[in-house]
Parts: sequence; C-alpha cells; structure tokens
Amino acid sequence: MASTRAGTRVHVVSDVHGNAADLARAGDGADALICLGDLVLFLDYADHSRGIFPDLFGTENAHRIVELRTARRFEEARAFGARLWAGLDGDRATIIESAVRKQYTELFAAFPAPTYATYGNVDIPPLWKDFARPGVTVLDGERVEIGGRVFGFVGGGLRTPMRTPYEISDEEYAAKIEAVGEVDVLCTHIPPEVPELVYDTVARRFERGSRALLAAIRRTRPRYALFGHVHQPLVRRMRIGATECVNVGHFAGTGRPWALEW
Repeated sequence: MASTRAGTRVHVVSDVHGNAADLARAGDGADALICLGDLVLFLDYADHSRGIFPDLFGTENAHRIVELRTARRFEEARAFGARLWAGLDGDRATIIESAVRKQYTELFAAFPAPTYATYGNVDIPPLWKDFARPGVTVLDGERVEIGGRVFGFVGGGLRTPMRTPYEISDEEYAAKIEAVGEVDVLCTHIPPEVPELVYDTVARRFERGSRALLAAIRRTRPRYALFGHVHQPLVRRMRIGATECVNVGHFAGTGRPWALEW
C-alpha cells in the first residue's frame, strides 16, 4: 500500500461481516487500513441465506429468528434458537468456534499491511491472536501513531438483549475510553450515545451507544470520532463540538472504505 502522494491517506471500514472480496481491495491507494470490527457473519439480516446460522439451520429458520428479533421478541428468539441447537450433534461452542475460525482464516488473509484493527461486538477476541500476522496490529483501549496523528482504539459493544459475543459492562468500556485518553482520531466499534447516530432506520430500533464515549468526545475534542455498528443510521455524520463524528459504513453492504487524508 505504498503511496507516492504527499501527506497520508487512511482507509477505514467497519462491519465487514464476511465480505472478504471487498476487504482485499479496501486498502488500495491508502497508506494504512483501519478496521473497526465485526468481521464475523453469523446472520445476514438482508439476505437470510448467508452466515453461520443459515449454514447450520437453513434459510427458513434464519428468516424466523430474524422476524422474532426484529419484533424485539428476544426471549422467543432465544427459545427458538435453543431448540434448533438441541437438534445438532456436538457442542454448540465448538461448532461456532469452528465456523468462526473458517471465516477468520479468509478475512485476516484479506487484510493488507499495515492494518490496524479492533473488535466488534460479534467478534471473538481470544481467537484473533491465532490469525493476526505481521502487519496486522490489534488494538483495544490502546493508541498508535499513523502519519503523525495519534489514533485511539476501543473495541466491543455494550450489553444488550442480543447477547452477542463481545459485549462488556459500561464500566469496563468507560475504563478503556479513559485509557486511550486524548487523541487526534478516536476509533470505536459503537457510536457515542446520540439518538441520531444510534437509531437504525431499517431495523427500526435504537442500538446501544456509549455515554462514556460521548463524554470523552466532549472533553478531549478529537478531530474525528469514527465508528460503525449501526448499519443504516438516521445520520451518518454530525459534529459534536470540535469533533466530526462519522459512521464509516456497513462495509458488508457497501464494499467501500471511508477515506481520511491529511
């Protein structure tokens, strides 16, 4: 990804959800790629035939569980899923890990060098160490300098009724935000807790954003706050004080990175 341009260009993606083909091209023309998580595709809400769930249980059952979750009937969705899992031979965790490893093998191979990445709420952090080769730097509650600017990274999501793999408490999340401190660009998987940024217009629900992140943006005033998580937000970009807040897109659907130049 060497560049002949004066200055620095970084491409940013989030919510890759299995889109390895476009991920392999996402760093073209950039000095570095940043990925804000959700590599795994467990269930595609737009195409119910794609993902680990339909591979195991079929498209019809995937359609049903999406229907229940969209209606916020989470207990019914969990009970329905439990009945399906009970019909499989083998341990649930082992089956999921095997499927996730298969996806991670393809996705991490698609990352260009250098890539700086953090986890999404559907990722499984303990597995990343098995796939992150030289040139792929994983950061969570940590900082890195790229082209003379300091980037801070905070991965994962907050706890929800969906119970996705990497959901943590508000206190643990706030501690990671605090550990990052003052940076030029604050990179997180989830958005700050602002209604326009957390509302998904297709799912018709508010996703969880972070109040600690919002407070840090107001207090430390980074140039940019970049995030994903909400696939079809009411607003993709807005200013909070001195900070430009940008949803860098549902990469699985768009296949296009967001570019930052300076």
